[in-house]
Amino acid sequence: MYTFRYSFRIRYADTDQMGYAYYGNYAKYYEIGRVETIRSLGFSYKDFETKLGIMLPVVNLESRFLKPAFYDDHLTVETKIMELPTKMITFHCNIFNENEELINYGIIKLFFVNMTTNKRVSAPELLISKLKPYFD
Repeated sequence: MYTFRYSFRIRYADTDQMGYAYYGNYAKYYEIGRVETIRSLGFSYKDFETKLGIMLPVVNLESRFLKPAFYDDHLTVETKIMELPTKMITFHCNIFNENEELINYGIIKLFFVNMTTNKRVSAPELLISKLKPYFD
């Protein structure tokens, strides 16, 4: 299993009229977690597209809200890859407040798609080679 944690603050623009972090932003928080997790492995989402010709569309997103987050809260998104990807990669995201209380979790599934053919392909070997040591 590979785990990466990334912290950020809730901006005023991310809140609703009641001062809560707007529920629609949690998908964005998961994306921040995914992007930074891939970056922590030594490459970027942009590399998938520009160097490998692969895009990663989201095919499923589940989200569970446990506690609210508010303007200026310091949150940490913990992103886990719990199995080696095949033609799909699954990210498990836990979002914690500054007291390390779990406030939200999500499961996001993405396919690897060749940008030229628009067909699903296997996970690139570059990604597998970076993750494999965490699964041995």
